[in-house]
Amino acid sequence: MIPETRDSDQVAEAVTAEKATAEGIHGALRALFPLAPEPAPRTWIRRGMAAAAQIAAVGLGAWVLLLRIPGLPSWDAVYAEDWWEFLVGAYQHPWRLFVPFGGYEQLLQRVVAQFVSYLPVAQAAHAFAGVGALITAGCALFIFHASSGHIRSAPLRVLLAVGVILLSSAPMEIADSTVAVSFYLLLAMFWAVLWRPRTAAGKAAAFVVAFITAASISIVILFAPLLAMRVFALRRFREQAVTAGWLAGCLVQLPIIIISYVQGQSRLGGYGPSGDSKTRIGGSFTFYAHDVVLRAIGWHSSWRLESLTGRDWATVIVAIALVAVFVVIMATQPGARPFVVVALLTGFVFSMVSTILTPWVTVSPVTIQQESAARYTALPIFLIEAAVIVGVDYALRKRRGVREQRGAGERGAGERGAGERRVRERNGPRRWYARAGLRPALAVTALVVILATSWAVDFRYQGIRTVPEGGRWALHVEQLRTGCQNSSSGEFRLHGPTDGNFVTGLPTYEWIPCSRIKL
Repeated sequence: MIPETRDSDQVAEAVTAEKATAEGIHGALRALFPLAPEPAPRTWIRRGMAAAAQIAAVGLGAWVLLLRIPGLPSWDAVYAEDWWEFLVGAYQHPWRLFVPFGGYEQLLQRVVAQFVSYLPVAQAAHAFAGVGALITAGCALFIFHASSGHIRSAPLRVLLAVGVILLSSAPMEIADSTVAVSFYLLLAMFWAVLWRPRTAAGKAAAFVVAFITAASISIVILFAPLLAMRVFALRRFREQAVTAGWLAGCLVQLPIIIISYVQGQSRLGGYGPSGDSKTRIGGSFTFYAHDVVLRAIGWHSSWRLESLTGRDWATVIVAIALVAVFVVIMATQPGARPFVVVALLTGFVFSMVSTILTPWVTVSPVTIQQESAARYTALPIFLIEAAVIVGVDYALRKRRGVREQRGAGERGAGERGAGERRVRERNGPRRWYARAGLRPALAVTALVVILATSWAVDFRYQGIRTVPEGGRWALHVEQLRTGCQNSSSGEFRLHGPTDGNFVTGLPTYEWIPCSRIKL
């Protein structure tokens, strides 16, 4: 007998499936956290070349991100809270990092702002936009590695990483800033939770991503159920680097949340403009349908469809198409089922909870140039794309398996397993191989065409993140210079945002010590 030939991926997948069946719930949960493939041995030269290529990829990704904002370049304006909350706070109280804002701690943003405060103030806009773009590109590189357990095809992992850089909703609100970079970190955090790195460096990276994310955005608490599944499925302490990072970040976050709640500045206590509490859940469902499901095909593509059919019918059309895609994946790719279910549920829960806590965004008018809650669509839309890519990858794995079986057949025509011989006798080897390879090829082609079309159309467009000419940073620098030169007290009076105080609606004022501003 000549044994059937399989590659290592096929063998690992079969073993995982057998264990999952034998071990019940515990085995099924372990299948959700597959071990990353063992990398092939590399020489020092190849390792150096790989490291250089990854550094270049991060630089290229950051450069592409900086090009996505039209009009006034993102590096010529300091966006929103990066200026009037974080940079001003760094000037006023150096290294005072643990300060409630929006009801929670934003550690990464305050650390970045503190370092920016040591630069000449004229360079602040360059620094905030550049750091935001670099962190986002770093998240894309992290996701490329962290997704290796679920996506074995390197080109498909590249496609997933490119999806971070070219996320269709990014130019609307979250691209090229530090204040919104947490919403990119959530994408990385999801994959960190599912990742089982083999190396100490990979575990350290997972810990750092989890800690920074948890210490910078409070909604990360919603990963708790998924992390509990991880702890139950992977009971060795060495598998819990990401859990430890998340817990450490939550320990930083928890006191700030409690302080905000006690002071009446937490969204948990109803802080901020609020709609009717009875309609919050309904508004959040509507938001998920109109702003996540409909926009999953791309920002401008969805508006084009909406102009032809109306918003509700456009949503129904897109929903039916997505349901059809995922029904096919669930029916034909059993290995992808755990990931698809978890990804879609995670996106849904994050969208619902975020908008329940900020109900005013569900009633804010949405136009093609304004969506005040676009940040809350980043994770669910990205996870919809990721679920499709994982499904296609599983289809490709089957195609690779058929290739191996066909090759083994040509080398040993005499002896076959009974099951394979019956299939070959009924269908013929050529027809069997062609049919098995055509469907994955069509799936890959459709996936690339749809994503590429969406990314091309949505690469650069005007949104909330687009700053008018009057917001050019050089104008603010000149105001700071003139104000400090004419100040008798040695302080500059900054007129804050008119909506900065939700309770009174009155403008706020800040005093900045001129001695700390490098003019």
